[in-house]
Amino acid sequence: MRRRTAILISGRGSNMAALIAAARDPTYPTDIALVVSNRPRAPGLERARASGIPTTVVEHTAHGQDREAFERALQAEIAARQIDILCLAGFMRLFTPWFVGQWTGRMLNIHPSLLPSFKGLDTHRRTLRAGVKIHGATVHLVVPEADAGPIVAQGAIAVHEDDTAETLAERVLALEHRLYPPALALMAAGRLRFVDGRCLISGGSAPEDALIVPGF
Repeated sequence: MRRRTAILISGRGSNMAALIAAARDPTYPTDIALVVSNRPRAPGLERARASGIPTTVVEHTAHGQDREAFERALQAEIAARQIDILCLAGFMRLFTPWFVGQWTGRMLNIHPSLLPSFKGLDTHRRTLRAGVKIHGATVHLVVPEADAGPIVAQGAIAVHEDDTAETLAERVLALEHRLYPPALALMAAGRLRFVDGRCLISGGSAPEDALIVPGF
């Protein structure tokens, strides 16, 4: 049976669209059963509806500064749809330990850096300032500390000498679209184990080749 996934968004939902496209394959191990936004005007809501995905809005502003009240309203919407897995895709809210605890081992996020480097916001500009040669994206399990959960999958690209934060962001976003669907598939297929803060993948293997920048 395909597991039921909900995607949480706050904006345009480009990673959401990549997950929806992957789930159209009948062999993909999860259905995208719901898209939820905390912002009623998020462009991703219309993209989801155009793909035939049910949507709902749970506005965080309706609960003022009470983060847990917002999360309880969100949890009620998700529970009503019998969701198995949550994917954060540009969802611009930090969760309390209470909400994370409801989804232990079942909530994924994608972050635009090679964690544990460059946690938080503005990762592309910070990458350029640091002068690193390789940048990328990370899919990780959500834990109470932001951007600190076990790493499920990572992808890397070379940083070009003439990159700006905007050009780097564009290339990393394209990488995210490639990375997130197979990472979700691993979770939905039950191939992930979390041991001592690490993610172990049954039947997984790593390529032997390396990305070296600059090329020699």
